[in-house]
Amino acid sequence: MAKVNLDAIIPREDFEVSGNQNSTNLFQTISISTFTGGVFYPFLRKPDFQRETNEWDSKKIADFIESYINGELIPAIILWRNNSGLYFVIDGAHRLSALISWIKDDYGDAEISRKFYNANLNEEQLEIAAATRKVVEKRIGRYEDIVNAPNQENADPDLIQKAKNLGAYTIQVQWVDGDAKKAEKSFFKINQQASKIDPTELKILQARKKPNCIAARAIIRGGQGHKYWSDFSAENQSEIQKLAKEIHEVIYNPTLKTPFKTLDIPLGGKLFSAQSLPLILEFVNKANGLSTESAESLEDDKIGEQTIQFLKKCRKLAWRLNSVHPSSLGLHPIVYFYSKEGKHKPAAFYFTIDFVLQLESKGKLNDFIDVRFKFEEFLLNYDYLIQQITRKFRSAVNSVTPVSELYFTVISHFNSGKTVKETVEDLVKLEKYQYLTLTHVEDNDQVYSNFTTEVKSEVFIREALKNAVKCSICDGYIHRNSITIDHIERREDGGKGTSENGQLSHPYCNTTYKH
Repeated sequence: MAKVNLDAIIPREDFEVSGNQNSTNLFQTISISTFTGGVFYPFLRKPDFQRETNEWDSKKIADFIESYINGELIPAIILWRNNSGLYFVIDGAHRLSALISWIKDDYGDAEISRKFYNANLNEEQLEIAAATRKVVEKRIGRYEDIVNAPNQENADPDLIQKAKNLGAYTIQVQWVDGDAKKAEKSFFKINQQASKIDPTELKILQARKKPNCIAARAIIRGGQGHKYWSDFSAENQSEIQKLAKEIHEVIYNPTLKTPFKTLDIPLGGKLFSAQSLPLILEFVNKANGLSTESAESLEDDKIGEQTIQFLKKCRKLAWRLNSVHPSSLGLHPIVYFYSKEGKHKPAAFYFTIDFVLQLESKGKLNDFIDVRFKFEEFLLNYDYLIQQITRKFRSAVNSVTPVSELYFTVISHFNSGKTVKETVEDLVKLEKYQYLTLTHVEDNDQVYSNFTTEVKSEVFIREALKNAVKCSICDGYIHRNSITIDHIERREDGGKGTSENGQLSHPYCNTTYKH
């Protein structure tokens, strides 16, 4: 189920410079009035290392609000107060954000969120927010309707009871004593227990001031949201936001909708998914030639210059993958990054990035273009061989090198004149690929009488690819984000700019390969 973006509801702030604090005489409960009276909510903060508040779906948000109204047991919120009087949420940001989102009627699409994201809200985020509002209002009702019910004649008794409950129930508060370091230590300890942080997100939180992590955060949000780069100069902040927005557009535009009704889909899959942050961090690291070890040894970026350089390399790679930049190969997402059922494959994303970077470093881009149409036929019809490699090496990361080696092997066969079928038959005879089998075992998913979303997408993809637009130069598939119009007879040879002399092509095929 789609996750709701409530990250704007409680703003972030760095509390590292703050001193000791104790919880003597501080309040022990939170009630609805705490958020409406103006003496608590304006001073409520999340630490800058807090994970993004986007892990709950609409049902979980509605469940929590309902639990509060019904007076059910809710785990205590853990807070820490700094010397300047700000309240930092050490544990319970999702719970508080869900409650506040209901009070403020903002599920990622209203006043607080629009201000936070400078009104640049992703279409996917708007749709999820609208769906969440519908779920909450159907199960619980609008906050305003409930609190105003006692003042209405002939008010719904159910609303009256809910209003009474809102005034009666509270959430317990526990406080962290000590300095900022103790509060941060408490956060990581708590969040590795009941609801563990994703390992990649934990890595980013702990290394939040390193250039690769700042770059990843910036790309995910297109330079909007909380500015992890706010300590840099205004000039560097502006450059980071500009670069991040450009890269974000390449990877996540257009918005992915299922079931598929178009082949115009994004490289990176859904923006609001558990895979988004790991995907982009790996993209940043790969674009900058960082191994796991070298990424961990990076120093914090104190002025933003390194983050900018990282983003420039990311933009260069993004342009190469799929854009109208002259360097673009225009790799069609449906061929390189998705399954036949329309599921985005992060592993394929990693494999393709590594392959493209190696094509560049080995000077073999034109070798690839020469046989691109065969290579894409191979990916579409024999993707299960890649899955077999991934299973053998037990993870996508461990499989990157073996898959890239396979890609270069098949490219070599194609360059020698072999067909796709001949190449695959030769491949499985090689000693290093003896574990591969040409028998494709379909998943034993349950078959329903109605078409599932995946089946609908598969049918559309199968039929759409039959008539999909292809490059007139290399015969590879063309995505809408990487279309150029090429002169059939070159301009330098006297070719005119008439429709009869025009053809569709990839940018690289048009500007480099052809010339």
